[in-house]
Amino acid sequence: MACCNSALTVSNLCFGYPDQPDVLQSVNLEVKPGDRLGIIGNNGCGKTTLFLLLSGILTPDVGHIELMGQPVVPGQFRPEVGMVFQNPDDQLISASVWEDVAFGLENLGFTPEQIDRRVAEALTLTGTQDLAQRPPHHLSGGEKRMVAIAGVIAMRPQVVIYDEPSANLDLRARRRLICFLQQAPDTMVIASHDLEFVLEVCDRTVLMNDGTLIADAPPRDLLSNTALMQAHGLEVPYSLRTVSTSQSAL
Repeated sequence: MACCNSALTVSNLCFGYPDQPDVLQSVNLEVKPGDRLGIIGNNGCGKTTLFLLLSGILTPDVGHIELMGQPVVPGQFRPEVGMVFQNPDDQLISASVWEDVAFGLENLGFTPEQIDRRVAEALTLTGTQDLAQRPPHHLSGGEKRMVAIAGVIAMRPQVVIYDEPSANLDLRARRRLICFLQQAPDTMVIASHDLEFVLEVCDRTVLMNDGTLIADAPPRDLLSNTALMQAHGLEVPYSLRTVSTSQSAL
């Protein structure tokens, strides 16, 4: 298959709910293959709604979305994109971890041999192979998160969307997730309030506010811009404030 110059293209995207118009307003965004894009902004700025539109779960009011050069048709399954929801309990539905990771592959008609190979590979990549026979509802929050990721990457999507992936994780689980994402080859779009997490994982950051894209820059450049961050209700991450203070003292 020919290489596409853009993994995701969003053009003039507008969307509103019946009781909340203008959730997204004329959003334009391009994600290149291999990008690790972090999307930041306050609650209600439109991040999750944007993700549901990118995944074809919601239908735009105006505008269109292309995935790997092909239009995203609402309601049409596209294995090229996978979404890891903020709450892993929304994704984990089977009696065992193995069955959960295999679920999507079974529904796409893969052979038992293909399923076994892909599930084993996804569990190994996420470090959850020892959990294969355990019920998902018996796992810790961090274990559930990694199993949910395994279920997505078993499908081998070309773009993975993460909605608040570090939410409610303890320090050890958060560090494990960071190490995994730093090594993963996928094109990623990550929404997070954890700005230190964004600094470590992403190579590009977009700031959203009131349904519009305000700024697009490398994470350290955007997140260290005190005036910009404060104007949109955000704080410069502690690590960048510490560096700035240290440099000023020299």
